[in-house]
Amino acid sequence: MFVEALQRILQAEVTPEYVRKVEAGSAMGRGWDVLEEAGYLELLVPEAQGGAGLSLSDLYGIFHLLGAHATPLPLADTIIARVLTATPASLPSGPIALASSSVALPDGGVRCANVSFGAVAGHVLAPRGLGLVLLPVASASCSAAGLWGSQLASFDWPADVCVPISGTGAELSAFVATSYAAMLCGAMEQVFRLTMQYCNDRVQFGKPLGKFQAVQHQLAVMAEHIVAASLATQVAFSGDRLVPDMILAAIAKGRASEAALLVANTAHALHGAIGITAEYDLQLFTRRLHEWRITHGSETYWYRRVGEGALGQQASFCEFVQAI
Repeated sequence: MFVEALQRILQAEVTPEYVRKVEAGSAMGRGWDVLEEAGYLELLVPEAQGGAGLSLSDLYGIFHLLGAHATPLPLADTIIARVLTATPASLPSGPIALASSSVALPDGGVRCANVSFGAVAGHVLAPRGLGLVLLPVASASCSAAGLWGSQLASFDWPADVCVPISGTGAELSAFVATSYAAMLCGAMEQVFRLTMQYCNDRVQFGKPLGKFQAVQHQLAVMAEHIVAASLATQVAFSGDRLVPDMILAAIAKGRASEAALLVANTAHALHGAIGITAEYDLQLFTRRLHEWRITHGSETYWYRRVGEGALGQQASFCEFVQAI
């Protein structure tokens, strides 16, 4: 029900034209308002606290759709932020971005670098020590990060605006790994659809590109990586748990990030020059792939977490794999 309703909202509101406007600096406007009014910020909040009371397994389709539409809004981050605290009603309204790390400044302030969706967020939720801290963007010294159209931003906050929030950095880390893995999968599937369509429509040497065996092979490899990433991510979302398992989350984000690089590169190789033109939608999604791939850690970081988990337990490696 929630997935189908979100699909209708995104098709109507989060169009490629809307994505381009937000990337160019326009306000989020109606796109965010409709999602907030429909209750999508409270999907994981218990029903007793006014939310939908969904479990983690219900969210894969939601986050996947956000990636499939190159959604320039921190909806996934805000959903997670509102469940990481025991009192979601105390959180401010509006979009919240999640930072995977923070650095203490000499004056007692906090620095968060390369915050995904930081450019459009009203607050940032970041780990600090063993807990979390909520930081208002309006009180920060902000600098843009990333390339044109990127929503990455870096912030410095003074000490007096840091608001401690109940929750742990470990929970935040597991959540962002799974959510960004799902968004990567959605974006990769859209890139694959655009590439398939182009290869079927573009005629070269008297026949469509998709009829050439070399092109078919590259498309098949793309599909294999997308399916592998999707399966790993769906496993991370499985079960009745509310907080993702860290090892499963690490596998999902690592596999999705690994696939994203190959999918983006292959798509542009098959499209040629048209793939990087501003008018063509492919670049909306491949730029997301490159940005989300490294957001909260690339495949190198997450595969290292998996290796540390395997080496840090008493069972054999085979038993470790069987237990996943």
